[in-house]
Amino acid sequence: MRAHRNRPTIYTVARHAGVSIATVSRALSGGSRVREETERRVVESSLKVGYRPNGAARALQRLRHGSIGVVFPNLSRPYYAGVLMGVEEAANRLGLSVLIAGTQGRPGPEQLVLDLTSKVDGLVVFGRTVPDEMIAELRRQGTPTVLLARPRVDGEDTVRSENREAARALAAHLLEHGHKSIGFIGDTHSSPDCAERWSGFLAAHQEAGLAGPAWPELSALLEAEGYQVALRLLGADNRPTALFCANDDIATGAYAAARELKLRLPGDVAITGWDDVPTARYFSPPLTTVRQPLAELGARAAELLQARVEGDESEPVNALLPTEIVFRASCGCRSRRRPRGGASS
Repeated sequence: MRAHRNRPTIYTVARHAGVSIATVSRALSGGSRVREETERRVVESSLKVGYRPNGAARALQRLRHGSIGVVFPNLSRPYYAGVLMGVEEAANRLGLSVLIAGTQGRPGPEQLVLDLTSKVDGLVVFGRTVPDEMIAELRRQGTPTVLLARPRVDGEDTVRSENREAARALAAHLLEHGHKSIGFIGDTHSSPDCAERWSGFLAAHQEAGLAGPAWPELSALLEAEGYQVALRLLGADNRPTALFCANDDIATGAYAAARELKLRLPGDVAITGWDDVPTARYFSPPLTTVRQPLAELGARAAELLQARVEGDESEPVNALLPTEIVFRASCGCRSRRRPRGGASS
C-alpha cells in the first residue's frame, strides 16, 4: 500500500512543473492551447518524477532537442579527446549537436547528469563516471543511454574495445623475450578496462607456468602518478625487468623514471603502454603499445544512441571493437603490428 501511495500522479507532475493539472493533461495529450515552453516543462517534469503515460512519450517525440549528451571524466587526456572526436563526427553526420559534462572533481555527479538530461535527447556515459544506480534511474526516466568503456548493465547498449586478449598477448610477448619479473601499473579499481587488462596479464603468466605479481601497482592513469610508481619499482633492489603500463600516460611517466635512474630502454627495462597516442611513435625509443579504435568507439556510441532516440527497440547491443598491438623498440622489437579480435553481439 505504501508503494502505491508514493507512485507519481498527475498531481505530482503539476506541483513539480508549477502548473495546473489541466495544463498537465493538455500538455501530455498534445493540446494545441499549451505554449511550447510550458509543454516542454511539463514533459521534463513528468520524466523527472517518473510519471510516464503514453502521452508523455508522444510529447517527448515532438520536443526533441536535436542534441546528445556525453558524460566524461575530463578531456585532458588524448584518449578521451580521441573518443569525443568520434562522437562529434558521427553527431555531425546525423545533424546533432553534442553537450559535454565533465565529472572529475565534482562531488555527487548524479545531479549534473540529471540536469543534462533536460537539455538532450539521450546520453553517452563513459566508464564509471556515475554508479549503476544512476544508469537504472536514467532507464526509469526513459532517457536513452549508451555505455562506453564500461561493463554491461542489463537493458543498456554498451560499446567497448577488446582488452583481455590483447593484454594476454602483449604480456606473453614480454615473457617470450625472457622477462620473468614484469610489473603491472594501472588503476584496476576504478577503470573496468584496466581490470580486464590485468586479467589478461595474469592469464599470460598462468599459461607460461608462472605465478606473476600478486597484485597490480595501483596508479591513476596519469603521467605524474605513473612516474612516481615506476620510480619506486625501478629503484628497488629487486626491480622488474619490464613494466606493463595500463595506458600511454603511465608509460610516459615510466620513461621519465627510467631516465632519472639512468636505466637503458629496453636494455635494462622494457616498457609497454596502451592506447597508441599520437606521440607514442616519437618516444625514445618508440613505445610498444596497444592501439584502440578511439574515434570508432565514439562514433558507434553516438550512432547507437540516435537509433534509440528514434525508436529502435531491438535487443541491447554489446559492441566489442578490436584492438591492435603495435610493436616498437621499447620492448626490444622492430616496429610491426598484430591485430586482436573483437566481436559484436
